[in-house]
Amino acid sequence: MVDITEFQKTGIGLLGFGLFFLLFGVLLYFDSILLAFGNILFLTGLTFIIGIKRTVLFFFQRHKFRGSFFFLGGVSLVLCRWPIVGMMVEVYGFVLLFRSFFPMALGFVLSVVNIPFLQTFLQSGSSVV
Repeated sequence: MVDITEFQKTGIGLLGFGLFFLLFGVLLYFDSILLAFGNILFLTGLTFIIGIKRTVLFFFQRHKFRGSFFFLGGVSLVLCRWPIVGMMVEVYGFVLLFRSFFPMALGFVLSVVNIPFLQTFLQSGSSVV
């Protein structure tokens, strides 16, 4: 069993609130205040969960530099009250940062969710590519 420290529990809460504010910022027609608050809470929660050193090492790896640049640039644009452009840049950076994680996450979701039609559809689509 993995021991979770109080610091990490606080990080999970901050991360959850960050995602909550990001969701409602998008639902309320890209409200820049909610999006900025959500971005700050998300990054702070991530830092609390994995630590300052590992967060810096994650964002500033040589092969992830472009993704980090776009993601943090998008956060900066949202903070400068350009929410739509900032979120588009941020999503592009997020995809670049976590593209190696997506196949593993999709495999996990498919193993948990046992929907035959969906599995055959996704398996036939993956053999084409």
